[in-house]
Amino acid sequence: MMKPRLLDLVWLALLAATGFTWWLGTSGALAPGRWAMTALVFALAWFKGLGVLLEFMELRHAPPLWRWALITGLTVVIGLILLAAALAGRG
Repeated sequence: MMKPRLLDLVWLALLAATGFTWWLGTSGALAPGRWAMTALVFALAWFKGLGVLLEFMELRHAPPLWRWALITGLTVVIGLILLAAALAGRG
């Protein structure tokens, strides 16, 4: 039997995180005012983005400047979305 590659494990983790996020959305756990669940969804989105950046875009082997620029960009975008939701009184 072949040993699973890191890419396969990341893909399975992305599938599991997507399924869990879908379940949270359809179960009503993301009702307004539930910041812990909203933060959990965005934390999962950040980790999913990190997996895509490092493994599928192969930035793990890229120069550090590229890697950190894109991870910082991902972090800023998710932070701005959370900030906008907080300012709108949603979450």
